[in-house]
Amino acid sequence: MDPRVKLLKAFHGGLPHDRAKVETHGHGFEFLEALLGDDGTTLEYGELTLSGLLHKYKLGHLPERRMDELLHAHVQKQCNVCLYFGGAANNVFCLNLDNNHKTNNTEVTPAMACAIGALRDRLTELGCEPLVIASGRGYHVWGRLEAMVGNDRLHDFMAHAAVNTMAALARAGHDHRVVKINLYPNRLIHDVVSLRLFGTDHARNKRFSHVLTPDGLLDEDQSWAEFEHHLTHRTIPLAQFDEAIVTAMDQARGTPPQDPVMIQA
Repeated sequence: MDPRVKLLKAFHGGLPHDRAKVETHGHGFEFLEALLGDDGTTLEYGELTLSGLLHKYKLGHLPERRMDELLHAHVQKQCNVCLYFGGAANNVFCLNLDNNHKTNNTEVTPAMACAIGALRDRLTELGCEPLVIASGRGYHVWGRLEAMVGNDRLHDFMAHAAVNTMAALARAGHDHRVVKINLYPNRLIHDVVSLRLFGTDHARNKRFSHVLTPDGLLDEDQSWAEFEHHLTHRTIPLAQFDEAIVTAMDQARGTPPQDPVMIQA
């Protein structure tokens, strides 16, 4: 097995692996026949679009072997694999920052740069240093936990971080409406929305999902190395996450914090 596939399976091991959305330029009956195979994989829906001839297929009842094949195609840049989150609990969470600038979705605007910096700093201050990945339209800000955590607790923690980020934008004089933040897992539509995994070119704009550090974007090889390093050394212990939630919620209620960082709504 490609070692990159092993890394993806390890990082996202807590997510359901019996379903996936595949984004690809492939289409037609012969393509679908090959995509579904004869192992019980089902097609929940197919979305054919003229936007860059990118087509999307939600697959269900995936056996492990078929998921491995899809992940291999993903790291070979033949398609994009997007995974869904569990409905009750997950061991990863992600804040998806999108650029709402209408004329160039891939442009890193000053507001986006401010937002990603503020979000990274806040999560790091709380002891939950994130893995930041360029998504093509913005950034995916991932946190990985050592065990499963209920979606309600994950949502409360992410909501705090998102509010803190929007407050930072306002303090810096930016219009918060030019940056959109979506929280994953989404408790209401966890089985509807999915996120593209790290480690491939964006199917539409052909940009690799580079890891972003405070010093800038890493190249492809460096990004894979940082992905592995994060998995090995920055997975968040549950006790540390519990402490981060307590700190975040105390500050949200106005309890005097242990450090000078405050949320300004």
